Amino acid sequence: MEIHLSKEATTWFNEEMEVEPGEAVRFFVRYGGSGLQPGFSIGVTKDSPYEPAVRHEQEDVLYFIESADEWYFDEHDLHVTVDDDLDELSYSYEQKEA
Repeated sequence: MEIHLSKEATTWFNEEMEVEPGEAVRFFVRYGGSGLQPGFSIGVTKDSPYEPAVRHEQEDVLYFIESADEWYFDEHDLHVTVDDDLDELSYSYEQKEA
């Protein structure tokens, strides 16, 4: 499982969440919404890693998923882009072929 961020997503984090070099951003599972698992969706917040299952560093910012949330992804990679029409993050999931 990996995290992939588009250049536009990195810019979005910098501008909308005021993420600065040296900080960390966590993708977490939240109840409600729609996503990979029925009844759950992804949230995002600035946070410090505790037990990260996945780590991805880009432009000196750490993006991560905690071990407690790993179940949600069911061995899928997380792809983060920006929806240009809504100017918000967009998530997609890709399972690696064996």
